[in-house]
Amino acid sequence: MKMTEQTFEIIKKQAIRLKSLESSLYHKKFADFDLESMQSQEDFEKLPFTDKNDLRDVYPLGLAAVPMSQVVRIHSSSGTTGTPVIIPYTKKDVDDWSEQFKRCYEIAGITKEDRLQITPGYGLWTAGIGFQLGAELLGATAIPMGPGNTEKQLQFMQDMGATVICATSSYALLLAEEIEKRGIKDKIKLKKGVIGSERWGEKMRKRIRESLGIELYDIYGLTEIYGPGIGINCEYDCGMHVFDDYCYYEVINPKTGETVPDGEMGELVITTLQKEGAPLVRFRTHDLTRIIPGECKCGRKYPRIDVIMGRSDDLFKVKGVNMFPAQIEDVLKAVDGASCEYRVEIDHVNGKDHMMVLFETDLPFDRFTELEQKAQAHFKSRIGMTPDIKAVPNGTLPRSEKKSKRVVDNRN
Repeated sequence: MKMTEQTFEIIKKQAIRLKSLESSLYHKKFADFDLESMQSQEDFEKLPFTDKNDLRDVYPLGLAAVPMSQVVRIHSSSGTTGTPVIIPYTKKDVDDWSEQFKRCYEIAGITKEDRLQITPGYGLWTAGIGFQLGAELLGATAIPMGPGNTEKQLQFMQDMGATVICATSSYALLLAEEIEKRGIKDKIKLKKGVIGSERWGEKMRKRIRESLGIELYDIYGLTEIYGPGIGINCEYDCGMHVFDDYCYYEVINPKTGETVPDGEMGELVITTLQKEGAPLVRFRTHDLTRIIPGECKCGRKYPRIDVIMGRSDDLFKVKGVNMFPAQIEDVLKAVDGASCEYRVEIDHVNGKDHMMVLFETDLPFDRFTELEQKAQAHFKSRIGMTPDIKAVPNGTLPRSEKKSKRVVDNRN
């Protein structure tokens, strides 16, 4: 993405300030760089990256770039391993996050007449409260359910007349299945779904959309950079608009670190432009996407990134073959009869890797063998290895109220 002169000056000024703060992680990171002499985007691209390990190294509050008297809230990333990443927010940070989320709702055609049922988690995680902040700034009605208690979710969905469901794709699917199972679709007033926090394939998208009869919108974000609500797709569904007045976006080759041309797939890197509590310079998200060149048909001037194809750190290797979960989804997408729900189980048995792919289907049991053979052929031709395949009836694999774990590697 071409950096404007204004954006460059903002980043340069921010980097110089962060280097001057002895408590900032950038005081050491930028020690060998003459930031005052930076003149161009090319100079900026020589600055070192920031990654999650840098943020963990300054736990608990070493990321704060303002006095704690200015910090009004603390959030933490949703990761379950390692030292937590603590992100401090000032009042301006919270307001800026709310504004971006409000824009997302507006792009999705949501108005103050809508009622939003918010099912992502609250607490240290940025999800639920972000959805609520944007709804309240927009003037819409927020129904802050949080995760779980599906029985109550469905009751409130009917009684409160919710028109928008905010959820992970896994939980949206679970709710769609429960609505179908109970035969209450005619009592549901949902029109739109705002879905985020995990990658979801086209088959899952189609199933949720058709089961609920709603429009679906991909929302993007991560705790380190405000939270969800920094990007969303529009009615033309050709990438997600991101707000370049709040963040600068790059896409790099994850192996070399070099910036790739717009349109080329790589790893998304984000630099904040207005964040006060925990500004970040060249933060590696590990999300795989591309910057979509040109303007969108909708006429909005915000730049676009493609839907997230996976994560550079999601790579796993079996029998010498590198794979991403997105590739598994692409293979199953090509298999007629295979549903969107799948699970990969990897083990090391008798000195050899063993990979099992289980997927759901609504075909009759006597078609399972034919379906499994078809899936194996697709895996061999598209990925270059043949895992064991097992088809199971719809509803067999575990459902999640949060993010689904689709690849289980028992070798570690």
